[in-house]
Amino acid sequence: MYEIFKKKVLNPYVTEMDIFAPFVAKKAEAGQFIILRTDSEGERIPLTVAGYDRAAGMVKIIFQTVGATTKKLAQMNEGDSLADFAGPLGVPTATEGLRDVLIVGGGVGCAIALPIAQKLKSQGARVTSVIGFRSKDLVILEREFRAASHELTVMTDDGSYGREGNVCAPLSEMFAQGRRFDKVIAIGPLVMMKFVVEATRPTGIPCDVSMNPIMIDGTGMCGGCRLTLNADGKKVTKFACVDGPDFNGYEVDFDEAISRGNMYRDFERHAYEKTCNLFAKEGK
Repeated sequence: MYEIFKKKVLNPYVTEMDIFAPFVAKKAEAGQFIILRTDSEGERIPLTVAGYDRAAGMVKIIFQTVGATTKKLAQMNEGDSLADFAGPLGVPTATEGLRDVLIVGGGVGCAIALPIAQKLKSQGARVTSVIGFRSKDLVILEREFRAASHELTVMTDDGSYGREGNVCAPLSEMFAQGRRFDKVIAIGPLVMMKFVVEATRPTGIPCDVSMNPIMIDGTGMCGGCRLTLNADGKKVTKFACVDGPDFNGYEVDFDEAISRGNMYRDFERHAYEKTCNLFAKEGK
């Protein structure tokens, strides 16, 4: 069993937890993920490692309540235990040799981007970060990003905090000014990453994205997390769980990924509402 050592509500939809999982903490790296179950009959869901403390044996996860399982997880408290917490899985984000990096995070994707920014800064790289949210009340991890970045821009769609607009606005300004980076790393909603890739494409700067499609076993056997890449004029199938989650953004077929991601939206919503009704009946 994996105890929830610490719980913090970051905004009405996003929760942070420190989980006691010493064997995972011992090997975890920025960019990797875990698969957990809240109980022995629960579904398996992937969550990216948002941080780790090897000495304390703690692994940090940050998740948005969007479906039945994340709703159940958000209802759990310090002292409760998870049934499963498997990992670390996936390929760590490649950071070696990078000296000047632009990191773009959107929404809860900032939880994935933060440990990458922290690792890059610890390695001596210059980190420029742009993080975006729909509104002020949804902003998360600003203080942590300021500490991990040499330069930070906060964007909100409605202008209620930071600069008004989406994350592509400051990117376009930087590129127009002739700013160059060793790499752009974009993590967030699929649509956001697609537009960051297109904004970066004319510069020729390498642009990586972190893909989080539907995933079941985390070993590449189920095929649920498959992605289509257009590499060297050929379509290639890859699996986010074992080949990723990081991919060359210029190669990702975002339209297909968005279409596949929407396939289960109605089912997910139904499961979420069913879970909410169950908690309401139990008085939780």
